[in-house]
Amino acid sequence: MTITLKLQLASGQSLEGGPLELLADGKPIARGVVNEHGVVEFAAEPGDAELAVRVDRSIIQH
Repeated sequence: MTITLKLQLASGQSLEGGPLELLADGKPIARGVVNEHGVVEFAAEPGDAELAVRVDRSIIQH
């Protein structure tokens, strides 16, 4: 299964090239990198879990 997300920050900053993790019940299950369009795709196995995305905020320039 592929999970696709489009990210848009309120500040207008880009997350292009940013590493993200997909979490299932708080545990990392997949990694992805944001492309030039703000889209990231995760390959994950189907299941029953609460999903979340963790962003490495150190990539965001102030």
